[in-house]
Amino acid sequence: MTDWKIQTELLCRNTVKIIPEGDLLEKLKAADKESKPLVVKLGADPSAPDIHFGHLVVLKKLAEFQKFGHKVTFIIGDFTGMIGDPTGKNETRKRLTREMVKKNAETYAKQVFKVLDPDLTEIRFNSSWFEKIDIYDFLEITSKYTIARMLERNDFSKRFQSNQPISILEFLYPLVQGYDSVAIKADIELGGTDQEFNLIVGRTIQERYGMEPQTAMIMPIIEGLDGKQKMSKSLNNYIGINDEPNDMFGKIMSIPDSILPKYITLLSNMSPEDKKSAVDSLNDTGVNPRDVKMRFGVEMVSWLHSAEEGEKAKKDFITRFVKKDIPDDLEETVIQAGKVIDIVKELLPNLSKGDIKRLIKQNGIEWNDVKVDRTDLEVSSAGILKVGKRNIFKIKIKEQQ
Repeated sequence: MTDWKIQTELLCRNTVKIIPEGDLLEKLKAADKESKPLVVKLGADPSAPDIHFGHLVVLKKLAEFQKFGHKVTFIIGDFTGMIGDPTGKNETRKRLTREMVKKNAETYAKQVFKVLDPDLTEIRFNSSWFEKIDIYDFLEITSKYTIARMLERNDFSKRFQSNQPISILEFLYPLVQGYDSVAIKADIELGGTDQEFNLIVGRTIQERYGMEPQTAMIMPIIEGLDGKQKMSKSLNNYIGINDEPNDMFGKIMSIPDSILPKYITLLSNMSPEDKKSAVDSLNDTGVNPRDVKMRFGVEMVSWLHSAEEGEKAKKDFITRFVKKDIPDDLEETVIQAGKVIDIVKELLPNLSKGDIKRLIKQNGIEWNDVKVDRTDLEVSSAGILKVGKRNIFKIKIKEQQ
């Protein structure tokens, strides 16, 4: 006999709210009675090529549903990605091209299988149904919701009251995302607290298409490495689940102490008792938070890569930053002689020249263990270049032809 209390408590753990309350239990019972697994939905727009630790919060919850035999449908929003989710935006979001979205989406399916069971996961691209919808069907979708209800959304309301522009395209986003739930006949949809409005729209759209509305499970969001704003690809404050082991470990070690308990609670695979013990230890003045981060870092790298890589990343981090030595296996990087700002830009193209100038101003760049204090410093001989806390390069100057 199924213990519904245990199953429901596990699935509700770490959730912020379930809409409507009590609906999950009824759906679980109905699915069991009909011997039909629930369709549990999660959507992600490929606005960047990486799935990050913020996504892990909901991916782990999906994996829990799979343990009870339910079917996960992971929707890659290659169509919605071209509209752009206006959630939390105080201005119209820059649209992505079809080519940009397609390129970013290529890695998503492979990444989610680090967490989800492939046999119980269906990967769908929402362009597969929207490209078949003609203009008359699309107009039908727009008739299912009102402008008044749309303006109840907090970010739209603020922009409307302050006379900030809101495009019709942005109004379409929640409708299009909601229609995804109609297309796959979703029973349950997961999303962060910032997605609550979109998930509720999905319930309304389903109901107006004559379907039973999905249960909306609202999950907490985690702050990024800045410790303030939510983890986001656009803010570049994220830890990608596809990051190289050393880089992933280094980023974990840079998590602000203040939000470490949240990371452990939401992301660790330890038992609830061990999680509580780890979090409680952070209040012990005799415990160095760095040691707790190291244990968490080893766990996460081991899970997303391998146990061997987890221990290796820890050892390398200690060598680099605790013992302040250079790893013996650090490979040489061959570059042209030039100004340090140009060399850093070449080695780390994601950094803008403005970012590099700020790092120099903050003593964040070293050349042969000496702080770089000017942008026009010439690098013309072999040496060690350190950029920030995680990037070390053994430089070799390319010989002139």
